[in-house]
Amino acid sequence: MSTRTHSGHVVDQFGAQASAYVTSAVHAVGADLDRIGALVRGLQGASVLDLGCGGGHVAFAAAAAGASVTAYDLSAEMLAAVTAEAERRGLDRIETRQGAAEALPFPDAAFDAVLTRYSAHHWRDVPAALAEARRVLAPDGLFVVCDIVAPEEPLLDTHLQAVELLRDPSHVRDYRVSEWRAMLETAGLVPGDTRAYRPRMEFASWIARMRTPEVNVAAIRALQGSAPVEIAAHFAIEADGSFLLDSVLIEARPR
Repeated sequence: MSTRTHSGHVVDQFGAQASAYVTSAVHAVGADLDRIGALVRGLQGASVLDLGCGGGHVAFAAAAAGASVTAYDLSAEMLAAVTAEAERRGLDRIETRQGAAEALPFPDAAFDAVLTRYSAHHWRDVPAALAEARRVLAPDGLFVVCDIVAPEEPLLDTHLQAVELLRDPSHVRDYRVSEWRAMLETAGLVPGDTRAYRPRMEFASWIARMRTPEVNVAAIRALQGSAPVEIAAHFAIEADGSFLLDSVLIEARPR
């Protein structure tokens, strides 16, 4: 039986693979990242928090758009990789801070924008993290969340959570869009424009990023192979295990 905490799982899973997330094509590009850059350019010299920064791609996009950025993550190795890549890109307006999303070491209303991408499905307590994000956001600020989401249909939702957890023991939940909207409202954030995307997960690199054990890989492939046609069709499961995910970008403002 594991004696690690959930935070320990997250650090173990992502710290050793920090450089892989900096270079990951899935994380480094995308229409959602372009949208984030455009939103930040419209804020003109904003102070931005990249919450759960991972490989730093939101931080890089925001800094390139003229913002001063604090990249915040649980993993010291991730933060070191972000610092190195920012220096390589000549981005000198990014600083890093380490900690959990549920306890932000910043004063109230410290940021013009709080942005998070492909991170929240690892947070132990998303409502607590959203309450903290609302606290550190300026009264007229912008909150943006982009993450993988579960379909509303339980059959599809259950399959997604199963393969995610088999791949990565630090996975908590890919929330449904309806769940995201409810959690944002509870935190005092009013959801606005919502954009949907369907990123393709190339199976070999998807499991390599998490160093998924072979026994778990076999279990994922068994689930895919035995999936009913509704699951196979929705996720567009390919012969090699590659498939499509659902993601959304939700823009929200303080109530």
